[in-house]
Amino acid sequence: MAKLTLIAAANRQPRWVVEGYEEYAGRLRGRCRLELKEIRLARRSPSTPAAQAIADEGERLLAALPSDAHAVALDERGTAFDTPGLAARLEEWLALRQPVCFVLGGPDGLAPAVLDRCRERWCLSPLTLPHGLARILVAEAIYRAWSLLEQHPYHRA
Repeated sequence: MAKLTLIAAANRQPRWVVEGYEEYAGRLRGRCRLELKEIRLARRSPSTPAAQAIADEGERLLAALPSDAHAVALDERGTAFDTPGLAARLEEWLALRQPVCFVLGGPDGLAPAVLDRCRERWCLSPLTLPHGLARILVAEAIYRAWSLLEQHPYHRA
């Protein structure tokens, strides 16, 4: 079974985010599971430069990444997939036989060191999304791609 992990920089999320994420992540069965690992956001004050917050979060995100993980940054400059394309990519990730981690930064984005560590970048949407919604979207998209691979009726082309 492949281990997929969403590593997200975030503070406490509203109940609708937690429930939405759990709804889709909980549906995954068989070849893969999607786990969530939350990293606290950097403390921000008017005197804290955004670059410092990004760097602080980046250090914690990197510490949460297993050394053997195939890391995928969730980044607006990444590759956008349609569902069949994501299903094909998921099949490749599952074949790696190593942990696959999706990295979602805080409101100021991902640190350059995190982007350098990631082997891929995945663009969920050209829109700016709230991080809680992005978390749900990742879980739903992976579930939909998995359902296509497993010939489950959830995805109907």
